Amino acid sequence: MNAENALSVVIPLYQEADNVAPLLARVHEGLAGYPGPWELICVDDGSTDGTAQRVREEAAQYGSHVRLIRMRRNFGQTAAMQAGITAARGQYIATLDGDLQNDPADIPGMLDELRERDLDLLQGWRRHRHDDAVRKFFSRVANRLIARVTGVRLHDYGCSLKVYRADVIKRVRLFGEMHRFIPVWVAGVTSPARIGETVVHHQARRFGESKYGLSRTFRVIVDLLTVFFFLRFRARPGHFFGTIGLAFGALGSLGMAYLGFVKFILGESIGGRPLLFISVLLIMMSIQLLTTGVLSELLARTFFESGGCRAYHVLEMDGEDAGWREPEDA
Repeated sequence: MNAENALSVVIPLYQEADNVAPLLARVHEGLAGYPGPWELICVDDGSTDGTAQRVREEAAQYGSHVRLIRMRRNFGQTAAMQAGITAARGQYIATLDGDLQNDPADIPGMLDELRERDLDLLQGWRRHRHDDAVRKFFSRVANRLIARVTGVRLHDYGCSLKVYRADVIKRVRLFGEMHRFIPVWVAGVTSPARIGETVVHHQARRFGESKYGLSRTFRVIVDLLTVFFFLRFRARPGHFFGTIGLAFGALGSLGMAYLGFVKFILGESIGGRPLLFISVLLIMMSIQLLTTGVLSELLARTFFESGGCRAYHVLEMDGEDAGWREPEDA
């Protein structure tokens, strides 16, 4: 679809049968005055409570612009969101949760703000969040940790209500449980200055049960290490492993140099000293890390060259249809 301002709304659903009817009603109410064409993509992530059937029943009432994608099993919210984004046909893409806590009426205003501020991603910020105090505390800690490590300064990474330019988000491939790090992944293909946030409405859950517990807050730390590595070292992994390897090698070499002084200058025995074993271990670790760095560089080059991937993304390019300067006549 190449229509101006075409919008695709993507909603992952899992065990949300009771929420389907009010959710679709609120989406249509919130987008009733939208000035462009739009579609609604509901992704059923392997629900067993009849969620897909409810979507089909509601779609029959609203029209063919309500689309259903059924996953073969429960792959997780990240995979469901990726499936919806891949299927989206709009110039802009909006995502939100299917639990009625996000307000679809915020989407038109967010799109206007996205265009006015010339952004590629506008993240929702649940400033007045309707969740229990413990959950809000751990979420706040996780958000600050992510912002400090990645350099993408946002208040609320966990809010699923986001609007994107489709040509940017389609360059990002989501996997694992990385949906909470979408702004960071987007920062890998565009400038962090083109990622913004705005305050959105948030409501308490009315039907169903939350699919997330406090345990996911602790998993953020592990996921954050992966994100940090890919964001900083995807195209140069050898620098990551090589820096650590050289540091270990330097420490091991200093230890061996000291032991050599003790052995050959002072004439003391070093065979039973713990420093000898530690220094040898550090040197062996250094060799392994340096070798890993070389192998990772080979894998990275294979990835970028064989897959047709690029280590950069162009925002715009002038002069694609420009002419050539002809040589002057002698």
